[in-house]
Amino acid sequence: MADKKPAGYVKSEKVIWFVVASLLIGFLSGVAFGVYKSGSIADPHQSAPPEGMADAQRQQTIDALKAKTEQDPGDIEAWIGLGHQYFDANRPDDAIAAYDRALAIDPRNANVWTDLGVMHRRNGNPEKAVEAFDRAMDIDAAHEISRFNKGIVLFHDLKDEAGALEAWESLLAINPDATSPGGQTVRQLVDHIKTDHQE
Repeated sequence: MADKKPAGYVKSEKVIWFVVASLLIGFLSGVAFGVYKSGSIADPHQSAPPEGMADAQRQQTIDALKAKTEQDPGDIEAWIGLGHQYFDANRPDDAIAAYDRALAIDPRNANVWTDLGVMHRRNGNPEKAVEAFDRAMDIDAAHEISRFNKGIVLFHDLKDEAGALEAWESLLAINPDATSPGGQTVRQLVDHIKTDHQE
């Protein structure tokens, strides 16, 4: 076959292994070291804080939301907004506390369960992260980002490759064209992991 291989690649059976490894490393380093906020499968930038938001401005927003929750502890939108501000400020303990308060008001919010799972993972609690993603999927069987995130945590943090593949394949059963927030297709990831095991 006349395929041109990138410079530095070696011959015969080694080529396939290097291609698979390169694709996986590219995918995993670009995507799988992070899990994503709810909604970010459709918009990879949604989990990023608003551009140019200074720390002082963010703190003003946090203070205003905290005041709203003090005035009305049942204001679920204020609790969720507060959780999101702490999420974007990389304050997982505070985000977890705010999301827990929101879920005490409405335990059927799949997006909040997903965002809570991301914060548990960032806080070094991958088992709790998986539990939160499972809750999101129990509530919304078509919730894509929770399935994607569950696969990431199982694969990277818990070293459960079979469980990760199951999570990602369940996502593909819902949406065969699913892509990661970084733009890589989930099908490509699944196929390459399976191919790697066949080599």
